Amino acid sequence: MSDNGRDHFEIPKFEIPKDMRSMAEASFDQARKAFEQFVTNARDTAGKIEERNATMRAGAKDVSAKALSYAEKNVQSSLNYAQSLLKAKDLTEVMRLHSEYVQGQMRALAEQASEMGQAVSRAAMDAVKPKS
Repeated sequence: MSDNGRDHFEIPKFEIPKDMRSMAEASFDQARKAFEQFVTNARDTAGKIEERNATMRAGAKDVSAKALSYAEKNVQSSLNYAQSLLKAKDLTEVMRLHSEYVQGQMRALAEQASEMGQAVSRAAMDAVKPKS
């Protein structure tokens, strides 16, 4: 029992059975592959979100440019109307100029609203369109 006066106990070696080790390694490999696939999918999704954001920014830029253009046209039209009023000779001419201005503005605003609606719809459709 003892070679130098001490009791000596042998601690049995603990080994994972071969089948259990193989299953654990296979599970680990599956977990690693699943995680790698998750990371790949997350990166792809992030990339698609960035593309959509870029598309939405482009659409918003187009809508903003149209709005600015319309505002400029409307202000110019108002200034032209004001200038024509200054040159009017009588009340009849003022009424005619006013009627022409209001009718022209109503047509312009209807066209602008239609074009803006189309631009917003296009931007929205582009933002949700699948990228190939």
